[in-house]
Amino acid sequence: MDGRLLKSDFYFGLPQELIAQDPLEERTSSRLLVLDKRTGAVSHHVFREIGDFLGPGDCLVLNDTRVIPARLLGEREGTGAHVELLLLKRISGDVWETLVRPGKKCRPGTRLTFGDGLLKAEILDTVEEGNRLVRFDYEGIFEEVLDRLGEMPLPPYITHKLQDRNRYQTVYARHEGSAAAPTAGLHFTRELLARLEEKGVKLAYVTLHVGLGTFRPVKEENVLEHHMHSEHYQVSRETADLINGTKARGGRIVCVGTTSCRTLESAADDQGVVHPGSGDTDIFIYPGYRFRVLDALITNFHLPESTLIMLVSALAGREHVLAAYEEAVRERYRFFSFGDAMLIV
Repeated sequence: MDGRLLKSDFYFGLPQELIAQDPLEERTSSRLLVLDKRTGAVSHHVFREIGDFLGPGDCLVLNDTRVIPARLLGEREGTGAHVELLLLKRISGDVWETLVRPGKKCRPGTRLTFGDGLLKAEILDTVEEGNRLVRFDYEGIFEEVLDRLGEMPLPPYITHKLQDRNRYQTVYARHEGSAAAPTAGLHFTRELLARLEEKGVKLAYVTLHVGLGTFRPVKEENVLEHHMHSEHYQVSRETADLINGTKARGGRIVCVGTTSCRTLESAADDQGVVHPGSGDTDIFIYPGYRFRVLDALITNFHLPESTLIMLVSALAGREHVLAAYEEAVRERYRFFSFGDAMLIV
């Protein structure tokens, strides 16, 4: 590289058939590629062996956000024209920021109907990036209506229909608000987490509601010109104390997923002390970034030229990461949301 950070520096060739379309029957049977961030050495394992790489005193940080069935299929009132609406963020009460397709005909004042009128919506305004503010109208409890009518908002590269919506949900999902799953956590079962705790690994939970911006491609060739999406996060006093205590005792902070990593790095000060609180973060981590909290990362395999592969490259070095990805392609690992996992230590 010539001092600039180019999108093309993070390209790798990925055969289409390696994009996992369905989750495996058993969550822990995914493969696990372990990458040493210092040497670039890789080794191949099964995810249920993750405990072999974690020790007493380490702290595993998990994002306990819960994906809502945020995809609604309906029609424009009066015309019957098909419309698809994706819930992105609750603004207040029954007003949400959404992505509407097709957007051209959905101007302010347009009314939409879903489920034979069980749920109605009015377009209020057009906001950043063409998203729409809508106000919903319904009888009863919104979450129950959404649970009945909504579908899981699977990423655009997954074309198969999800048979069991719980498989796009971590087993520890608690706080509703995500439009996409923190997919590194999909490999864990309650039994595996219990075994890790028995071994002396501490579990800490943060919340970051994942937006669809996580799939937004980097359009600018100069990476530094990319506008990062904003997501809401929360860190409790208990979690902050556990993480700070682990660091003070010499234990490692192992983040499960890039969302947990971004949450901690956003909540920490320059000395690496994590502070409790909540807020919106648009932190963009790319090579050259100095990590304040994180020591190791469990993550899935990401899209070429994405902000996520840039984050991973900031931790392990671009050359090491691209070499590991080439090895994963050669070994026919499964990629993306329902794919296999990587541990960077």
